[in-house]
Amino acid sequence: MANQTGGNEQGLRKILDMTRLISLVLLGLHFYYYCYAAFTEWGLVYEFSDRVLSNIAGTGLFTSFHLSKAYALLFLIISLIGSRGKKSEKLFYKTAWAYLIPGLFIYAISFLVLYIPATVTVKSVSYFLITGTGYLLFLKGGTILSRIIKDRLKDDIFNEENETFPQEERLLENEFSVNLPARYQLKNKLRSSWINFINPFRGLLVVGTPGAGKSYFVIRHVITQHISKGFSMFVYDFKMPDLSLIAYNTWLKNQDKYPAGTACYFINFDDLSRGHRCNPLDASGMLDITDAAESARTILLGLNREWIKKQGDFFVESPINFLTGIIWYLRKYQDGMFCTLPHVIEFLMLDYDSLFTLLRTEKEIEALVNPFVTAYLADVMEQLEGQIASAKISMARLSSPQLYYVLSGSDFTLDINDPKSPKLICMGNNPQKIQTYGAVLSLFVNRLVKVVNQKGKLKSSLVFDEFPTIYLNGIDSLIATARSNKVATTLGIQDLSQLRKDYGKEQADVIMGIVGNVISGQVTGDTAKQLSERIGKIMQDRQSLSINRTDTSISKSKQLEAAVPASKIAGLSSGEFVGLVADDPTNKIELKAFHCEIVNDHDTLKAEEGAYRPIPEVRKITPAMVQRNYDQIRQDVQGLRDAEMERIGNDPGLRHLVVRKRSP
Repeated sequence: MANQTGGNEQGLRKILDMTRLISLVLLGLHFYYYCYAAFTEWGLVYEFSDRVLSNIAGTGLFTSFHLSKAYALLFLIISLIGSRGKKSEKLFYKTAWAYLIPGLFIYAISFLVLYIPATVTVKSVSYFLITGTGYLLFLKGGTILSRIIKDRLKDDIFNEENETFPQEERLLENEFSVNLPARYQLKNKLRSSWINFINPFRGLLVVGTPGAGKSYFVIRHVITQHISKGFSMFVYDFKMPDLSLIAYNTWLKNQDKYPAGTACYFINFDDLSRGHRCNPLDASGMLDITDAAESARTILLGLNREWIKKQGDFFVESPINFLTGIIWYLRKYQDGMFCTLPHVIEFLMLDYDSLFTLLRTEKEIEALVNPFVTAYLADVMEQLEGQIASAKISMARLSSPQLYYVLSGSDFTLDINDPKSPKLICMGNNPQKIQTYGAVLSLFVNRLVKVVNQKGKLKSSLVFDEFPTIYLNGIDSLIATARSNKVATTLGIQDLSQLRKDYGKEQADVIMGIVGNVISGQVTGDTAKQLSERIGKIMQDRQSLSINRTDTSISKSKQLEAAVPASKIAGLSSGEFVGLVADDPTNKIELKAFHCEIVNDHDTLKAEEGAYRPIPEVRKITPAMVQRNYDQIRQDVQGLRDAEMERIGNDPGLRHLVVRKRSP
């Protein structure tokens, strides 16, 4: 087979050589016939050659001056078409045309030199040289053309065009959706598209390093579009009042979408005059001791984030159980008259004799309190301090007049999606006081989620900016079950590693896995890899160029490769996002993946922000008022202790519950 192929190539080469020789002979005959006078002067005319030329002329070859010249060019072109010169990736069409066009032009107009006033010899030699130059230039250009790689490797060194894919260009909107206009690249064209979060109840995870544009390009639109569609809303504003201003002013423009009596509330620990007061341990929402246990776990894990990964350990569960007992005791005391977090903190700080005596009077928490009382009476103080002191030390960080003021009032309840009185609640943190405020806000959020995630309520939207800065116990259950209750959850995080650090690897992976809608700006490492795998692969063209001593070849293939590689996600610019959307049975989306740039109307947004009204002042607050509230709470607890200790001491049926540590 190889020999046959080699023989064919040799035969083809001989034919091409013969064709090119015919071209040269025709050109030579053309010169001889039309410059015969010059050849006569030079003594190059012979009887034999004249006879041969006369016979050829009889064929009609010389009926026109340009006919023989054209035939010579035609045979040259035929020889070039079959030419198989060694391919080179360094040759380009413009180089070939730079020889071909001037060569053809010179070859065609060379006859004009015959009309110049000069001797026959001068005109003939000039004609030979000019025509020959045109012929050689055309030959050079044709040779280059035959050596050009016609399907050369693309100069797309970053594989940008090959990694593009079709994206959803339709606007798919419903009464719950969040729709973001975008543009994307498909091959070498820029096209308009839409990111359609038509089912936000399956959860939306917004990922991106600082500056990637999470809030400006995504979260703000979740807030504005959901408010414009009449959602009740909770906003966790990490850098208050950034998102709170957006929510408040959007609500002012869309009050007609809500029933009468709807209000917007703010929790602001730094500016008390522009914030409301709310008791997260309100007795009406504390239905049984499990609610107290959840609240205790939330507040302590929020204050000690490292405990999240150690749940189940003795020295983690013990303080949680003890705090559960205190919360439930205050819930039961006079129907929750003093069931607030500030009262819980002050009650926790009572001396052990009074503390254990009071707690023992409540039958429901006897099992929780008994181990601590036993350790105290047995004088096992080292163990007791290990169990209780960690709770005391942690809770003591919350003992401030400002926090006590906010947490001891009741301007509103946390049932934001109550059909009779829906609410918008904005709670603000402070980056300088993350641990303290974050723990309190975690308690608010956990109590709110429990109230909101119920059937028969209005549609609601929970937006968490910088979600890892608070602790939401059971966030995976919320995302998994809240869909049927029309609760849309939006979580903003910077990176999966951040979520793992604060929530533990297992919990973080569960959150990442169950969220239906994911949109990510620039991220690196494992987060980028997971997102790349989640988006999936597309069929991409692959080419390889092989150059050897005698030939050059290109091989082409197709294979599945990552649609958006991790390296590309790590290099996204601000405003560029990748991700996946989730659909529902009534709104199918075939093209779920996207890699695009979200289009914000910067001038319009800037004008809107310039016209924003500031958050209104709720009430005039003076430091004296805050201090009086702080002192009153301490007096409440002291009064409770004194009254109850006196009652227990005077009641023969309860006197045995009094705890007095024996003297050594």
